[in-house]
Parts: sequence; structure tokens; C-alpha cells
Amino acid sequence: MEHDFYKGRLNSELGLEVVVPNDTDRQIIHDIIYDELCLGIIREDSKKQYQEIIKKLKLEGAQGVILGCTEIMLLINQTDTDLPIFDTARIHAEAAVERAVR
Repeated sequence: MEHDFYKGRLNSELGLEVVVPNDTDRQIIHDIIYDELCLGIIREDSKKQYQEIIKKLKLEGAQGVILGCTEIMLLINQTDTDLPIFDTARIHAEAAVERAVR
């Protein structure tokens, strides 16, 4: 999420300023994805950690949250934050269907 491949494209193609979690929070996000969500483990304390990270990002100016890993939707959904959530798996699936029916 911190690499220019993502941030740069969102900025240059859509004019979005991207705010990413700090190193410690990125490690928490990574560990929860791979040590829990990928294994089907859903923990309330992990959800709270994600919510705290989202709150920090909001304080840094974030106006929305991109869920860039399909498993995150197992833990976080729109009712968990007042910021708009963008589920990239859903966005890609809807775009594929739209393209297929054209």
C-alpha cells in the first residue's frame, strides 16, 4: 500500500491524495490478514485494532478507506466506520460483470 504503484496511480490518474497507515499499523494489518483472516479466524479484538487504525487515518485527513485485500471484508464493513469503505474485490467484480454484459 505504500508503494508508488498504488499511491502514484491513484494520485496521477484520479487526483487522490493517499494516506497510508504507519509502519507499525501496516504490520498489524498484515499480521491479521495472514495469521487470522486467511485462516478463517475472525477476532473481535482484531476488528477493534482495524477500527483504531481507521480512526487514526481519519485524523490524518483520510476521507475514505480502500480495503485492498479481499479478506478484510470478513472483518470490517461499512457499519464499522463513518468513512466510506471501498471494497476492491467488489469493485473489480462489478466492473468485470459490467464489461462482460456490454
